Amino acid sequence: MVFELLCITTIALLFATALIFGGYRFFLFLLPIWGFFGGFVLGSSAIEALFNTGLFATVTGWVVGFVVGAIFALTSYFFYAAAVAVAAGILGYMLGVGIMDLFGLNGLEFITFIVAIVLAVVMVVVTFRFNLQKYVIIAATAIGGAGLVVGTIMLGVGGVSLLQLAESPVRLLWQASPFMAIVFVLLAAAGIVIQIQANRRFEVETYNRLAASA
Repeated sequence: MVFELLCITTIALLFATALIFGGYRFFLFLLPIWGFFGGFVLGSSAIEALFNTGLFATVTGWVVGFVVGAIFALTSYFFYAAAVAVAAGILGYMLGVGIMDLFGLNGLEFITFIVAIVLAVVMVVVTFRFNLQKYVIIAATAIGGAGLVVGTIMLGVGGVSLLQLAESPVRLLWQASPFMAIVFVLLAAAGIVIQIQANRRFEVETYNRLAASA
């Protein structure tokens, strides 16, 4: 059991490190994962907000999350614009949840959901309006990778459950370990800076796989 946990933790940390410092270059390979993750969170959170059931507390929440996640994963795979929209939306959504969580308002599930959705839409619109696709992908992968590093460590040795981390990530992180909160910020910032420097002349190729196969 200890060996299996060590292997899983090591793999997760290696993947997270690659995401932090090379997420933009790996973006095409991460599309289905990004799409599924974004859709799953959106679907599950919608059920929680509408029926006040608690996150991942019902079979309906899981089913809706999987269905929406599958739809997002497929659209992200076939359309570059959809993939970027999902990445931007996840960034905006997590920002909204984080803000509500930081002020201790995450117990207001429906209001938290609305705020997160609004910020997700705003992030998507701003991304395409000002042609920020590259930088949004870099920010999303660096922040996501940093969150995975910290979350993996807290789950493995911090005595924190996955449900606790999912329901109240920002406040739990700060209350459980201010040091890990600082590590998260530093990792995300370093990842963003390094990725921007490393990809000044590199651009992810846009695509429309449905049109290409027609």
